[in-house]
Amino acid sequence: MDLNADLGEGFGRWTLGDDEALLDVVTSANVACGFHAGDAGTMRRSCALAARRGVAVGAQVGYRDLAGFGRRFIEYDLGQLRDELVYQIGALRGLADAEGAQVRYLKPHGALYHATAHVDAIVEAAQTTGLPVLCAPGSPLATAAGDALVPTYAEGFADRAYRADGTLLPRDKPGAVIHDQEEVVARALLMTVDQRVIALDGTVLPHAVDSICLHGDTPGAVVLARAVRAALEDAEVRLTPFIR
Repeated sequence: MDLNADLGEGFGRWTLGDDEALLDVVTSANVACGFHAGDAGTMRRSCALAARRGVAVGAQVGYRDLAGFGRRFIEYDLGQLRDELVYQIGALRGLADAEGAQVRYLKPHGALYHATAHVDAIVEAAQTTGLPVLCAPGSPLATAAGDALVPTYAEGFADRAYRADGTLLPRDKPGAVIHDQEEVVARALLMTVDQRVIALDGTVLPHAVDSICLHGDTPGAVVLARAVRAALEDAEVRLTPFIR
């Protein structure tokens, strides 16, 4: 199993999360590419730290929305959005190359992750850059990428609540983000060992994933991430990047 986290989400003198500590836990790092968070120096530093630890680097692309942290839906011309996603990936690739790292996949961030109206732009960006996509299993993005013969990898969220249809409960709803360590660990084990997830209403859903996302911007993120990793190792799960 792969463990991924969104990293490099600071900007200028402002920092978010403990990237160095998380990079000792995860096996893949989704590095913010400057539009919803991140800047050139942060991006390069994130790639350097990941490369030293053998952590795979992915491009965490989003809307041009620093003020809203990329969590607000924005109307876009699809061609413009495609080009802005390619632009973000190109910037990260240049900085990663400088540190001996390679950008191996792309993952949409925030509102873009859930924006069914913009899946074609994401797929076209993936085709243009030759990168596979990390996304939710069974999602419109996964379907569109599969139809376009773009490789996809499925991810689950141990610290997010699911609805009975398999989609994530929106962040503005009570209980959307799970903070209880025992529950987060149990959910990670269920996804990894049994390939299932329990929805908020108790529905048990099949949920085969290649990677589990551990959010780095929630309180106690590093403690939660370490607990998940320790539990998976105790269960003799081999932790490795989902793509090399």
